[in-house]
Amino acid sequence: MTPLSQPLRLAEAVGVMSLATDLAMGQSLEHGLRTAMLALRTAQAMGLPEDDQVTVFYTGALHFAGCTAESQIDARFFGNELAARPQMIAAYLGSRLGLVTTAMRAAHPGSAPLARAAVMSRAAFGGMAEFRKWAASHCDVARLLGARMGFSEQIQQALRHLYERWDGKGMPGDLRGTQIPLAVRVMQVAQDADLAWQHGGAPLAGRILSERAGSGLDPRAVRACLSLGDRLFQGLDAPSIWEDAMLAEPGPQPVVDEERLDACLSAVADFADLKSMWTVGHSRAVAQLAEESAAAAGLAAPDVLLLRWAALVHDIGRVAVPVNVWAKPGPLTRGEHEQVRLHAYHSERVLDAAAGLRPLARLAGSHGERCDGSGYHRGSRAGDLPLTAWLLAAADCYQAMREPRAHRPALSPAAATDELCRDAEEGRLAPEAVKAVLVAAGHPRPPVRLPAGLSERECEVLGLIARGMATKQVARRLGISPKTCDHHIQRVYGKIGRSTRAGATLYALEHGLVSSSSG
Repeated sequence: MTPLSQPLRLAEAVGVMSLATDLAMGQSLEHGLRTAMLALRTAQAMGLPEDDQVTVFYTGALHFAGCTAESQIDARFFGNELAARPQMIAAYLGSRLGLVTTAMRAAHPGSAPLARAAVMSRAAFGGMAEFRKWAASHCDVARLLGARMGFSEQIQQALRHLYERWDGKGMPGDLRGTQIPLAVRVMQVAQDADLAWQHGGAPLAGRILSERAGSGLDPRAVRACLSLGDRLFQGLDAPSIWEDAMLAEPGPQPVVDEERLDACLSAVADFADLKSMWTVGHSRAVAQLAEESAAAAGLAAPDVLLLRWAALVHDIGRVAVPVNVWAKPGPLTRGEHEQVRLHAYHSERVLDAAAGLRPLARLAGSHGERCDGSGYHRGSRAGDLPLTAWLLAAADCYQAMREPRAHRPALSPAAATDELCRDAEEGRLAPEAVKAVLVAAGHPRPPVRLPAGLSERECEVLGLIARGMATKQVARRLGISPKTCDHHIQRVYGKIGRSTRAGATLYALEHGLVSSSSG
């Protein structure tokens, strides 16, 4: 039985990816969905058949799906790629002079004139080649991710040619005019319409599309788009168009089965990890480790699967943080540290948009939490979250330690084990979760010292009395005599420095000793 509370539509999975691409491109949220809606309305105005409308809709939603590929190119040229990308995308289908002017304005703003001049000089002698490489990588990754999500050949073909232009001056410049897939030509009109509408309303959108018709944009698609008049942007100024976009999906509106869902979430994982050379493969590795640790902890099969899926997408919010923050070799500033902390929030909010993925959202967004309240983004404590959340936190920590980062080399298995055990001993990670993760990582007898010198049996007793069980109930559960149980309780109280059940319960919560298996 699937752990999701309701079936997940493919449009919802695509919508989540689309929101993530908005974050990665520095766009306002739901730009991708608005592009899909505008493209669909244009396709309908052109009288395109339903199959073509489906291709147009998904191409619009996923037109930035490869944007994390080669992000280092943007960061190297612009500094903060998230600030520069919206300007560059808005100018791309306009005049070449406008594009160059925009690039000069967006590159390393605020830096010294000589430094900016050096960037421009490098760009003149190789920048265009680098951006062609970026466009080729973007399209290739978008196509591959589309294939893994199960999309048709027509959609995959469209995703291969996202940066071509009607006048043949696009990237890589192999196609022009009607050689470019129709879905791409319609998407480009919709994309520019939304970007202009966001900044200057319908009048600016109409002017931009008219100016670019026949150069960057397909004139026929522009005419169809503008023929809609006031209907073109109807409803797109709502606080959220998510529900409208889901309802507008043309065609059979397929539902994602369990196998396809794993493939879709794995695609999201890879999209997120491509953001930085330091994180490639991280989410998949965390998912495998979290899944195996959940099994080692004795969780039920639906909980194991739910944890795997949440682990796959736990880092989707990292795309909202500039590349140079993840690649910084020295200490982060306060502002940079806050950006990193917020990536868990972005993960949760993106996933929460899809009703079918909400069981994953809170869990994925909790991967940075710590039992003592020092984590992010909520500052949750041990008793606030289920064991699955602490397994994900511990798996994420261990896997990150085993990988190289800009500020340190990868830790050895022994060093990573010591660090993880220290986190458990000092109350940051749940001991039960740390033990399960270390077992899953190949450490059959993880040397985790329990807090206050408690024994395994004493931890079991503490967890059960924290659940409200009386001495006799605890004794029956553990198969020991009431007298022996009372002896354990008194030893526990002495070791943790508490004299009441309530005080002992708070201690158990603070140190992650109240597990889901204790109830």
